[in-house]
Amino acid sequence: MKIVLSTLNAKYIHTNLAIRCLKASAHPEFDCELAEYTIKDPAFNIVSDLFQMKPDVIGFSCYIWNIKETIEVIQMLKTVLPNVKIVLGGPEVSYDVHDWLRKNSEIDFIIMGEGELSFKKLLHYFNEEISLEEVPGICYLVDNKVKIHAQPPKIDLRELASPFRFEEDLPHLGKRIQYIETSRGCPFSCQFCLSSIEVGVRYFNREKIKEDIRYLMDNGARTIKFVDRTFNISRSYAMEMFQFLIDEHKPGVVFQFEITADIMRPEVIQFLNDNAPKGLFRFEIGVQSTNDLTNDLVKRRQNFEKLTRTVTMVKEGGKIDQHLDLIAGLPEEDYASFRKTFNDVFKMRPEELQLGFLKLLRGTGLRLEAEKFGYTYVDIAPYEIFSNNVLTFDDIVRIKHAEDVLEKYWNAHRMDNTIEYLVAHVFETPFDFFQSFGTYWETKGWSRIGHQLEDLFNRLIEFLQTLDHVDLNIVISLMKYDYLLAQQFQPRKSWWNDRLTEVEMKSVYTRIKENPAVVGTDFAEMMVSERDLFKHSLILPFHFDLATYTLGQPTKKTGYLFTYFRNGQTPYFYTFN
Repeated sequence: MKIVLSTLNAKYIHTNLAIRCLKASAHPEFDCELAEYTIKDPAFNIVSDLFQMKPDVIGFSCYIWNIKETIEVIQMLKTVLPNVKIVLGGPEVSYDVHDWLRKNSEIDFIIMGEGELSFKKLLHYFNEEISLEEVPGICYLVDNKVKIHAQPPKIDLRELASPFRFEEDLPHLGKRIQYIETSRGCPFSCQFCLSSIEVGVRYFNREKIKEDIRYLMDNGARTIKFVDRTFNISRSYAMEMFQFLIDEHKPGVVFQFEITADIMRPEVIQFLNDNAPKGLFRFEIGVQSTNDLTNDLVKRRQNFEKLTRTVTMVKEGGKIDQHLDLIAGLPEEDYASFRKTFNDVFKMRPEELQLGFLKLLRGTGLRLEAEKFGYTYVDIAPYEIFSNNVLTFDDIVRIKHAEDVLEKYWNAHRMDNTIEYLVAHVFETPFDFFQSFGTYWETKGWSRIGHQLEDLFNRLIEFLQTLDHVDLNIVISLMKYDYLLAQQFQPRKSWWNDRLTEVEMKSVYTRIKENPAVVGTDFAEMMVSERDLFKHSLILPFHFDLATYTLGQPTKKTGYLFTYFRNGQTPYFYTFN
């Protein structure tokens, strides 16, 4: 019996942990072949590839991001392989199974929830070793009626085989994100999240997990992401794993976790600040909302004061990047409230701030209560909302405009000093900057066309020129500074218009040659030749004093910004007396 486990990932760099868990659990009785694609791959190409494999059984792992494409693939597959058994599993099809089966006759079986035991039993049934009634946790159609089998007992995760020891994965470990789970379940009951449905948290064998991590690192894995819903729910467990990863990590490896920030003790953060190598860890923190009523309505317990303490301590430690999430569209959070939530969180200056939009996922409590809160939403994946009783569709669209420029200008860190100045001194609040610029961006049609790095600078200048309370000299000077900070080599072209004439350039270079200490002691000690000075440096007019500059209030002062690219020197501001 030829068995293929497949999925359509969102991106090539992603890997699917679920099909690897199924393959490991089915072994050694059954040998399953993995076949991963992306949602960008043409369905015909996927079907053609699977057809060449001549499978008897194909299992697909289904999620909101791939269900549309997966359904298209299985419809085509049944045409060219009418006898193949198609089995679907995953969070997207584990709920509303009646709907999936009645609308998609190509589906032979759906596995609901945890799949390792059910899938293996189903294979035994296909092999005519057991009866169908002995297979737990599945559903299927019989005489146009949906038959549902009771769920099996929860699996003892400590007994599961490793999903990582497959030779076919070895060439790709360093090129793709590797996902690992050390626990299943979540202690919280957030009504917008599928993890709230499973009660309790179960853990895998710690020593096996450590061996898996060693294996991944030894074979070239560079990004390892823990999919545990709350990695730090057990402080002792988190501390043990943190210590292990610090002790045994290899250079260039990054570990990523989803943590609950308000339950993280200061001593744990201090331990990480003192002992973790910079860049080894990355935290994802779901804030979602700072509106207390909203959090109560979605059964989300959160102490924002303690969350802020954690994020601030981690940021001050300078070792760990943080990715904070917000959700627009939660119950009773109107536009003004979301603006406050955004500003509350942006105040902490996370390295990334993701602005997401509520999705009413199948199986979640909030979807069941959609009418109560006046939700209108798209009833196909990803089930994003249009509006609710306090947030209009126009509000949603406006917030999406803010999200677009937030990604390009803050999360991409292309001009941090410039954005800091704008949100602190030009606009009333950070949200107002991103909202105003985002709306302008949309009216110009820029969201529908591509952009180069220089375009981002020019488009921000164009937007700021429409305002009458902006000192463009300061802003453009900051933009030059940000731009040059990111350059390892002298740029061949520039987006700025103010340039020194050849006579002015020669005059400045002559004065530097006469007094090299003016651009820093290090530069003076380098004894740079006149030829190298002209060839590898850049001088730009500048309008505030970097020597006194902080992220507070720059001091206005006309001078020059000097950068010597040969040794990667930080841009230096100077004036001549």
